[in-house]
Amino acid sequence: MTKNFTILDSFWYSENSFFIHALISIFVIFPLIVSIALYTLLERKVLAAIHKREGPSIVGFWGLLQPFADAFKLLLKEWIIPKKAYTFIFLLCPFFNFFLSLLSWAVIPLNFSNIVADLDLNLFVWLFFSSLGVYTIFLAGWSSNSKYSFLGALRSCSQMLSYEIIISLCILPVILCSNSVKLTDIVYMQKSTWYCFPLLPCCLMFFIAMLAETNRAPFDLPEAEAELVAGFFVEYSGITFAMFFLGEYSNMLIMSTIMSIFFLGGWWPFFSIPFCSYEFWLVLKVCLVATLYILIRGTVPRVRFDALMQNCWTYFLPFLFCFLLFLISILLLSDGLISNILF
Repeated sequence: MTKNFTILDSFWYSENSFFIHALISIFVIFPLIVSIALYTLLERKVLAAIHKREGPSIVGFWGLLQPFADAFKLLLKEWIIPKKAYTFIFLLCPFFNFFLSLLSWAVIPLNFSNIVADLDLNLFVWLFFSSLGVYTIFLAGWSSNSKYSFLGALRSCSQMLSYEIIISLCILPVILCSNSVKLTDIVYMQKSTWYCFPLLPCCLMFFIAMLAETNRAPFDLPEAEAELVAGFFVEYSGITFAMFFLGEYSNMLIMSTIMSIFFLGGWWPFFSIPFCSYEFWLVLKVCLVATLYILIRGTVPRVRFDALMQNCWTYFLPFLFCFLLFLISILLLSDGLISNILF
């Protein structure tokens, strides 16, 4: 018995149907937003333990509903737009910043087959999305038409652009060792030896650079309350204010995932345990790196801006250039020795 499909039915069951893609997007994005919300709760709990206080504990069991209550409160608050601000750009920047952080997850694999967009150049795609975030911060400070916001945007952009160079130079040795720019290939090459051991200086500098890239303590100068009155987003309120923080915490989880993939073996396990999938080990490593974010915020004091930039251009950059040249010479010598033995 055959069934007669109407035009509406054929549109609904089509592969390119808007409803199907929207449903898939919801199932992908909703766990990300929940994980970001729970990460903010973890940060507040860990910082409370460091400070020897209780932390969130009223809303929900053990305070689990506190992030959602805060989000609901910010959603209901009024949007305050400065009189002389460029309204369209002013309102677009926070949402576009959060959108870019969500787009980066599309090219990050959870195992060899679990990836939304399996591209051959997904490393460069992630770098592209990460670099675009600087424009949203600069335009947010400029469109506010406020001197405080503009100065905060300039300082934030100079910090992020400087440490993007450090992150790129830390990635180059990983690309040379794995001979690929595909994230799954980089993880596959670490099956026997994780890159955090032979590339330990790059691993440590990558961790420091990702703290500065995501504006986290001790490099949280773009949002240092004492110096800049909350930096580039001083004029934002309500849900627009929340979008910047959601994008920041999403970028923190992304950078933790990228570091796990580059230097900590990705989803390769610490040791063999039955019934533990590849995703479990990757999530465990991401949680460990993300917890380091919180521990450093609770224990390390903030540095001065001149010291931050001096570390980048005076110490990190020359050292990474020298290390890169040293690694290239070692790889060329090893290839020459192997070819002499074989031929």
